[in-house]
Amino acid sequence: MQEPAITPDLVASHGIKPDEWQRLLEIMGREPTFTELGIFSAMWNEHCSYKSSKIHLKKLPTKGPQVICGPGENAGVVDIGDGQAVIFKMESHNHPSYIEPHQGAATGVGGILRDVFTMGARPIAAMNALSFGLPDHPKTAHLVKGVVEGIGAYGNAFGVPTVGGEVRLHRSYNGNCLVNAFAAGLADADKIFYSAASGVGMPVVYLGAKTGRDGVGGATMASAEFDDTIEEKRPTVQVGDPFTEKRLLEACLELMASGAVISIQDMGAAGLTCSAVEMGDKGGLGIKLQLDDVPQRETGMTAYEMMLSESQERMLMVLKPEKEAEARAIFVKWDLDFAIVGETIPEDRFLILHGNEVKADIPLSKLSSSAPEYDRPWVATPAAAPLGDVPAIGAMDGLRALIASPSYAHKGWVFEQYDSQVGADTLVTPGLPAGVVRVHGTGKALAFTSDVTPRYVKANPLQGGRQAVAEAYRNLCAVGARPLATTDNLNFGNPEKPEIMGQFVGALQGIGEACLALDMPIVSGNVSLYNETDGKGILPTPTIGAVGLLASMDELIAGKPLAGDLALLVGETKGHLGQSALLVEAFGIEAGDAPPVDLAAERAHGAFIRENRALIRACTDLSDGGLALAAFEMAEGAGVGVALDADETAVLFGEDQARYLVAASAKEAEALVAAGKAAGVPVAVVGRFGGDAVAFGADAAPLADLSRLYRTAFAEVVGL
Repeated sequence: MQEPAITPDLVASHGIKPDEWQRLLEIMGREPTFTELGIFSAMWNEHCSYKSSKIHLKKLPTKGPQVICGPGENAGVVDIGDGQAVIFKMESHNHPSYIEPHQGAATGVGGILRDVFTMGARPIAAMNALSFGLPDHPKTAHLVKGVVEGIGAYGNAFGVPTVGGEVRLHRSYNGNCLVNAFAAGLADADKIFYSAASGVGMPVVYLGAKTGRDGVGGATMASAEFDDTIEEKRPTVQVGDPFTEKRLLEACLELMASGAVISIQDMGAAGLTCSAVEMGDKGGLGIKLQLDDVPQRETGMTAYEMMLSESQERMLMVLKPEKEAEARAIFVKWDLDFAIVGETIPEDRFLILHGNEVKADIPLSKLSSSAPEYDRPWVATPAAAPLGDVPAIGAMDGLRALIASPSYAHKGWVFEQYDSQVGADTLVTPGLPAGVVRVHGTGKALAFTSDVTPRYVKANPLQGGRQAVAEAYRNLCAVGARPLATTDNLNFGNPEKPEIMGQFVGALQGIGEACLALDMPIVSGNVSLYNETDGKGILPTPTIGAVGLLASMDELIAGKPLAGDLALLVGETKGHLGQSALLVEAFGIEAGDAPPVDLAAERAHGAFIRENRALIRACTDLSDGGLALAAFEMAEGAGVGVALDADETAVLFGEDQARYLVAASAKEAEALVAAGKAAGVPVAVVGRFGGDAVAFGADAAPLADLSRLYRTAFAEVVGL
């Protein structure tokens, strides 16, 4: 097949800017072939190279005594004691999910699971953080339905419990939904597998499913804004098969146990190109590939298509030659492809052969570690104007506005489509501050949560970044877990706009400060930029995924309040209403500053909760919706009423940080107040659980009526 001529339009269509084209020509010393152009496009796009963000990501805290492996590998690795490690990461599949929601979301789950098990870990938990447009947008119901079905179909069939997540709706996501997928797995700390190739002349082996044309150019598509040509991008979305991935998991773990693996890398973004280049670059070696030997499910595939295909359920491995027969037998047993498609070479070359022709011959190191790196111009987000007067609203009317909103209504319609119990180790299912999964065969457990409040980040990127980490910290503490480490999924608009880049820089500063202060280093992550449609960007959405450890089941806080229990507030209330959920949902107002985050108070109050867990029956952190929403959700989940003493709007709905709501018996409440006084932590009784009504001061409503609204609003409002 005749390859197309290299023209300026063709170069531009591959996302390569004029200065990058000149750099490419200098590296090659000649004009690239069509396949080489595709390879450079894949490796130098934003999705793979992080060229706009790398300079700022280096400032994040990534080390700590608990960290075995930080950013740079497929996933982060954290020590959980007893020779065990938890391996986890969060990644986006935003653009594919907007184009084709079911497959886009499903393959997002598949990709993040491979990131975990390619390091030798068996996946034990999944989460997702989803952002959609407003309910009245013509695509919202279709996207919500497709994304949730796709996540459920893949995760349920693969056999990993989905234990947590979040769903929000906002007009900024009308043209660009966000689908952030998280996975965690367990492995022995001394049996972690890495991606750096080693040894010259070692076989490079293709594992898993066959290569097709699905997903060709997916990474490049994910590094561009949307416009009216969106339907033309449908072929760039991958198609997933969870049953094949389950077989691939079992085959890979069996292969790893055989001692045959030198290095291994999953084929995700940019497929065969990215996996081969990363293995070679990390090992300081070249890679030679013979594409005629690549298992293919379609006829007449070109070198360009094979190198850029993002067909799912595939791995690339460097193999110990003497173990070839044993390794092949494992994959034959699991009915998966096993093909030697190349070898490691001493020269700094990425050499691609197809049909007795050299299709690409590129200095390999220039594709990865020497990719472009930009310090893009940025401007700091201006300080928010003061909030001004807040419209008057009754306490129950304010609560109804929140629980009738799809962002704050009960998400049973979503998480009931996910299997949260597969594996029989889930202790806390979606609906509490964090999901909790037992470490099988031990007395330990791991807690998982994901958090961000995009309104805060837009108003004040520094405080918004801090708050995302602080809320994740609180959610872990609220179930009794000691926070260990974090992963991030940094979703922003076009980084070529200085104000967007300013949001990114400010949020990263806040995230870094909070991770350092709360001893929760970032060990893995993902950057997703160009989340814009027709020039309109999303709210800045730096999602924080966090993992905590319960050394014993006795440390778990997962009870429900009983009638007669007192409601106690831990932390100080000043009544901050800027950027609050109440203003948005009751009045359509997004104004004022984000709440300030006192990291010392966050740390002290979290430690107080964990140290006094024996006195606490139930606990939740306070975030969106403040005390009112937290008290209602805790009471509604237990099927008991609640009466709070306060009726002032700022006290009920303010979103001051570093706060928890606790349920405890009268005797335990007295002990908690005394413990707070001794520790210098504000603890006060603010109400009582019991009865069949929700009452804030003199304003009350039947719990049953509010519960009905809360549990039906999401599906009804979104039109599901």
